[in-house]
Amino acid sequence: MSGGLEALSGIRPPDEDVARATARLLDAKTKPPGSLGRLEDLACRLAAIRGEVLVDPLSPSIVVAAADHGVVSEGVSPYPQEVTGQMLANFATGGAAVSVLAREAGARLVVVDAGVIEPPVIEGVRPEVVDGVRGTGNIAVGPAMTPHVALEMIDRGALLATELADDGIGVLAVGDMGIGNTTVATALCAALLPADPLQTCGRGTGLDEGGVARKVDVVRRALDANALGAEGADPLVTLVSLGGLEIAFLTGVILGAAFRRMPVLLDGFVTGAAALVASAIAPDSAGSMVAATRSPEPGHALVLERLGLEPLLDLGLRLGEGAGASLALPLVRSAIAILTDMATFEAAGVSRA
Repeated sequence: MSGGLEALSGIRPPDEDVARATARLLDAKTKPPGSLGRLEDLACRLAAIRGEVLVDPLSPSIVVAAADHGVVSEGVSPYPQEVTGQMLANFATGGAAVSVLAREAGARLVVVDAGVIEPPVIEGVRPEVVDGVRGTGNIAVGPAMTPHVALEMIDRGALLATELADDGIGVLAVGDMGIGNTTVATALCAALLPADPLQTCGRGTGLDEGGVARKVDVVRRALDANALGAEGADPLVTLVSLGGLEIAFLTGVILGAAFRRMPVLLDGFVTGAAALVASAIAPDSAGSMVAATRSPEPGHALVLERLGLEPLLDLGLRLGEGAGASLALPLVRSAIAILTDMATFEAAGVSRA
């Protein structure tokens, strides 16, 4: 796939024949059928996404994309905008939660600057900035970005997924960073589901009740300013109008991974918004998604329902940055190990029921 939208027709749904073959193999293992519950379901889904019965572990990578948002000027976050760049440095130097969890999971961490206003000058950050655009416009008064920038960000995300697949990566986890990006995710979901902003707005990084009310008002103004919110909103127009640069980039990562038949572990609400855009662009891409976690953000439950996904974990995580997706990687490894390493009844000399 040489572009985010170039080969969408090549994205296929999971192979259900492979899923059934995997289920038969699991039933031959030394356990009552289905007794490992959703771990068995996960093994079947991973194999179906890959399009083959799995015989080896899948090498993991975590992609965390960061960018800034003009809507911060509306007072939608208790944190100052410079925290985005500071956390980007924290990712790259290994001090952030996702950095720790990536090491624990044995995953390659790819840190992407998709448009941070004050980026750190540090090794370990992959710049993916289009035409020098750092930060989006204020969605409460107009569009976030131009169509060219949105399409180019999708393209770059897809190219990264292709690059990782070519380098032997078999499963991707995705994460985000950007002060103000839960407001952007809320607006995207309100437009694409569609849903009233009261249903999709949450506390983000710690807003009080007054802050949530202000956030709802900002999202309503954004929908009005960009003439969005009606049923059947065009996903690309919606992304251009309301999206974030990191969300556009992650949309491309998800589409590129789906094209290469790589399972994508979604993190929280913001990556869920990117997944919602990707599935609206290419419905079959939803088949490659695995929900790692459920965010307390109210809009996330609506997104997961639309995508038809049940999260692997429900730990009350609201950090973002790929922490929840990282925590699900050991479950992926374990599901495959049960399939590949566990003895069968015949091999172990164990009687069946």
